[in-house]
Amino acid sequence: MAKKGNRVQVIMECTEQKNSGVPGTSRYITTKNRKNTPERLEMKKYNSNLKKVTVHKEIK
Repeated sequence: MAKKGNRVQVIMECTEQKNSGVPGTSRYITTKNRKNTPERLEMKKYNSNLKKVTVHKEIK
């Protein structure tokens, strides 16, 4: 039987674009370790719609 790992896929969504009202969304998919980081992730990633680096937060 396969062992269930602690790594899960999470979706990161841009917070600045959501608040600014610009159409479209900037999303990234990444993985995190559930044991080491139980809280939601927050990373700076490039947003191609706004053409700058913005804060992306984990959703769901």
